[in-house]
Amino acid sequence: MSENRVIAIDGPSGAGKSSVSKRVGAKLGYLHVDSGALYRIMTWQCLVRGVDTSDPAAVAACAEQVEIECRPENGAIAYYVGGEAPGDRIRTPEINAHASPVATVKAVRDRITALLRGMTRYGNLVVEGRDITTAVFPDSPARFYLTASAEARAARRQKEEVEKGIANQTAEAVKASLLARDAIDSTRKYAPLRKADGALEIDSTNLTLDQVVETVLNALPDDWK
Repeated sequence: MSENRVIAIDGPSGAGKSSVSKRVGAKLGYLHVDSGALYRIMTWQCLVRGVDTSDPAAVAACAEQVEIECRPENGAIAYYVGGEAPGDRIRTPEINAHASPVATVKAVRDRITALLRGMTRYGNLVVEGRDITTAVFPDSPARFYLTASAEARAARRQKEEVEKGIANQTAEAVKASLLARDAIDSTRKYAPLRKADGALEIDSTNLTLDQVVETVLNALPDDWK
């Protein structure tokens, strides 16, 4: 078992997981790991291959065929499919609409959990996702659950999409999409989104990014800082 450290951060979409994880990783020299991107890659490949994402057996069969290469690059774990980085192709509203059904498939979650656990060989990690504190790294002494109001999360996600030029949805449409994903993710049978026992919950609704990062850093074991 690797002795490398893992800071585990869970929470719903728009709670600030990516921004916080990247900042914490940069401050500590830990590699940032975006687990959600792996589920988006699986979703993207299902759609590219014409797989019905509402058919768990078809999704599971597709997931077995997808080869994902993981490389430490620029302070993060980068992903490649067929030697190519997916880029913003996995950040579209279409991917958002299909990602949760794909992520409910046990075979997909098992495959990605194994990938994530294997990344500890690259060094210390900050891993963000929806089941990192509960299913992937439940024994980490540094586990956090980030949350925020639906309105705050929708506003952040809409701003992100506009800045990237990948969507032009209304705030209400973004909010509806987030709440739909929350419902699927929190009620799925296998590894649902929930606050893990012992994880520190941080409500970022009225906090700045710096304040959330400081809260995480202050809560780490003394010998991790």
